[in-house]
Amino acid sequence: MKTDIAILEFRPGPGGEEARIWAQDLLRMYTRYASISAWKVEQLSDTALRIRGPEVFTKLQYESGTHRVQRIPITERSGRIHTSTATVAVLPDVPETEINIRPEDLAWEFYRSGGKGGQNVNKVSSAARVRHTPSGIIASAQTERDQYQNRAVALSILRSKLWEQMELKRTQALGEARSVIGKGMRAEKIRTYNYPQSRVTDHRINKSWHNLEDVLDGKMAKITQTLLTSQV
Repeated sequence: MKTDIAILEFRPGPGGEEARIWAQDLLRMYTRYASISAWKVEQLSDTALRIRGPEVFTKLQYESGTHRVQRIPITERSGRIHTSTATVAVLPDVPETEINIRPEDLAWEFYRSGGKGGQNVNKVSSAARVRHTPSGIIASAQTERDQYQNRAVALSILRSKLWEQMELKRTQALGEARSVIGKGMRAEKIRTYNYPQSRVTDHRINKSWHNLEDVLDGKMAKITQTLLTSQV
């Protein structure tokens, strides 16, 4: 695995539109953090980023899990605070030699991209979605200009997701002792972002930071560094 590349995937939890907005807020937060860190960011789809730079995966690996937000949604008329969630998966870039994927196990679908990229991207079925039939895992890419490139990106994401699944099974089978931070799989609720109190709390190490607005604007190096140094 390459520690200088990380693939981040964002999925809204239950909660409809507010959960979707929160997932996009998290995508923007990590995009800003990468920019501040002088890393290169590629948006692979509406829900995924690929970030390249020194020790990217090492610094971001503990961001995987469920991120909870407590705030008044813009769609809320009565001023009530809602709780919504989104999951973040931080996956390594896995070489083809480490994950063997049989072509006959793949079901491809191609469609027109709805994102940025100019007229060619929007008029031609260049976006790619692949389903790995044995596992049911789906990966997609839509931001490259041609179908061949998007196929390659989708396969890269698929390899990373298959690695995540294999890692989870391996950990469960071996019954490995978890560290304070844990393996950070996406089902684990790791952090709460509380707007009324301008506070971010990481539940794994029971530590809070204030200035929530700064954190959401990508100024989160102190959080990732604290998680790295909290390993046991």
